Parts: sequence; structure tokens; C-alpha cells
Amino acid sequence: MPASLVYKFAPRSFLRTPYELEQLYKHYANKHAPHHDRVVVYLLINELLLVVQKLNESLLNKTMRALLYDPMYRDVQSPIWGNEDKDFVIPRHIPTRFTRIKEDGTTALRVMRAPDPFQPFDLE
Repeated sequence: MPASLVYKFAPRSFLRTPYELEQLYKHYANKHAPHHDRVVVYLLINELLLVVQKLNESLLNKTMRALLYDPMYRDVQSPIWGNEDKDFVIPRHIPTRFTRIKEDGTTALRVMRAPDPFQPFDLE
């Protein structure tokens, strides 16, 4: 991955404070920032937003609340232009044991059953 200011604002790809979120957004909004950086910021903000939307309100910290309730962060426009922007995004690998082939030929995730409370280590 090319050298980037993105990880100066989001160490280890994780936003810890509202200030880091604000600085990262400013970098995204800067039209003179490298296009690659803007795509990475967009992906980071959207991934965190997906996680935050699934959490209980009592578990949210200040950064998560800002991301969830401030429309400036929710309405970030995608800077992804085409396949060249998607090339550096690593697709998530899902092991085949967690997938199944549907009748129409498409792949779907398997629904995993909860383990038996009397035999929790019997995973077959």
C-alpha cells in the first residue's frame, strides 16, 4: 500500500477519538488529497459505520456516536470510480465450509447452528 496520511489520522485503521474522525474526514474532503487516500478513508468510515449501526446504544463511545448521528459522516459520497479503485481492496475470503451453493448456482453463507449446551465442543 502506498505511503499515506490516512494512517496518521487513523492508527491501525481504527478511529479512537472524535478528533481523529474529524481529521480523517477533512483529509477525505480535501480535493487535493491523493485519490487513493480518499478511497481508503471512504472505506474506513463506511466499515466503522456498518459496525456501529449494529451495536446497542449503551456500547457506543463518543466517536461512534458522532459517526452515527452526524449526517456529515453518514452521507460520505463514494470516490470509487471503477475497477482500478477496487483493485487494491482485498476481497474477504470466506472458507468454503461456511458457504453453500444454492439451486440457482449462486453462493450463500451457511446458517450455523448454536452448539449443544451439553456437548459444546461437538462441532459436527
